Amino acid sequence: MQYDPIKRSLGKVFNRNPFLRILFYRLLDLLLLRSWYIRRELRQWKKTAPNKAKILDAGAGFGQYVWRLSQMGSDFRITGVDVKQEQIEDCNLFFRKKKLQKRVEFRQADLTKFVEPKTYHLILSVDVMEHIAEDEKVMANLNQSLKTGGMLLISTPSDLGGSDTHHHHDQPDQVTGFIDEHVRDGYNADEIKDKLKRAGFTSVKVEYSYGKPGNIAWKLSMKYPIMMLNKSKFFFVLLPFYYLLTFPVAWILNHMDVRKTHNAGTGLIVKAIK
Repeated sequence: MQYDPIKRSLGKVFNRNPFLRILFYRLLDLLLLRSWYIRRELRQWKKTAPNKAKILDAGAGFGQYVWRLSQMGSDFRITGVDVKQEQIEDCNLFFRKKKLQKRVEFRQADLTKFVEPKTYHLILSVDVMEHIAEDEKVMANLNQSLKTGGMLLISTPSDLGGSDTHHHHDQPDQVTGFIDEHVRDGYNADEIKDKLKRAGFTSVKVEYSYGKPGNIAWKLSMKYPIMMLNKSKFFFVLLPFYYLLTFPVAWILNHMDVRKTHNAGTGLIVKAIK
C-alpha cells in the first residue's frame, strides 16, 4: 500500500495556514504511538541537554518533531533534512511564518551522503531507516555528525511484524507490506545494535515498542483509516466520526503501551551514544 499519497493529501488540507498545521502536529502526537515514545525520550534527554543544543532531524518529513523541539527549548538550534524538496520548502515557509527561522532551518539532503562532522548533540531518525537500503552508511554518517557523547534516537519497525508484511497465497515468494515504501520488513533487535556498533557507536540500548496494546491502537488509529482512505477519498468526510468512536480506546491503549516494558513488539526504540 502506498502511504505517501495519503500523507500528501493530508498535507494539502492542514497546510492552509499555521493554525491548521499546528493542529495537525497535535493530532499526530495523539494518534501516532511512535510519537508518544519519542516525546518520552526527548523529555528525558532535555534534563541533561546543553545550552544552545544543536539538533538534527534526519528525515524530517512534515516537521512534526522539529516543531516539538522548537517548543521544548527556546535556545535549541534545529536542522531538519529530507530528500523531498517540496517538504523542505513547505517546512521552511511554515517556520518563517512562526518567526523561528533564526534557529530552525530545513535543507534537502540524501542521508547516504550527508555528513557534518561533530556538529550535533542529538539526532532523530523517526521511521526512516526502514526506507533506506544503505542503512549502515547512513548510521556511520550520523555517527560522524554527532559530537562525542551525543545521542542518536531511532524509531523503526521490528522484524516481529513491524511492516505488516504478507505472503501471497498464489506467489509465496512475493511479499507486500502495509507500507510498500519500506525496503526491509523490520529490524531484529540484535541486528540493529550490531550495525550501530559497527558504525562507531559505543553504547546502544534497544527496546521494543508497539506491544500488544500498542499494536491494537495502531490498527484502530492508523491502519484501518489509511486502508479506507486508499479505497476512497470520501472517507475524509467520515474520519472525524470514526475517531470520535475509536480514539478513546486507542488513547488508553497508547498509555498502557508506553508505560510497559515489552519482551516483544512490532516497533523498536533505539538510543545510540557516540
